[in-house]
Amino acid sequence: EYSCEYGSLKFYALCGVGGVLSCGLTHTGVVPLDLVKCRMQVDPQKYKSIFNGFSVTINEDGVRGLAKGWAPTFIGYSMQGLCKFGFYEVFKILYGNLLGEENAYLWRTSLYLAASASAEFFADIALAPMEAAKVRIQTQPGYANTLRQALPKMFAEEGIWAFYKGVAPLWMR
Repeated sequence: EYSCEYGSLKFYALCGVGGVLSCGLTHTGVVPLDLVKCRMQVDPQKYKSIFNGFSVTINEDGVRGLAKGWAPTFIGYSMQGLCKFGFYEVFKILYGNLLGEENAYLWRTSLYLAASASAEFFADIALAPMEAAKVRIQTQPGYANTLRQALPKMFAEEGIWAFYKGVAPLWMR
């Protein structure tokens, strides 16, 4: 069977898997570019341009250095995609049922906007901890080289807030 019932658990699961694949894989694929961009923002004197940033990173850390932060990127954006794509469908059906069939059709653009905003609210909460770890790994030399090093260190230094202080800017974005 290649299909599933609209609004079923299988439907939501497939939407979530689509989100994991589309967000997790694409964001992980551009980690080298994101790493250089973040470093340019933090230290513009050292990382003067994209090409210079790649060159400096490779000279200091080797080609493997361009992958720094891949694990939190993959996990964080996979979680964001899962929530974004899965919850969008949940909220679309929920809000549509609240409005009734005719109003849901008449107000479909607003309904889609509300469902999207609601899903993104939760998706950013899911992303925030890994995004915080990724930024520290990529922009603070010597802080941590891996996710396994970063998470306990962040928690020990700042508690749970270390993982969520960036959630408001994500919501604003």
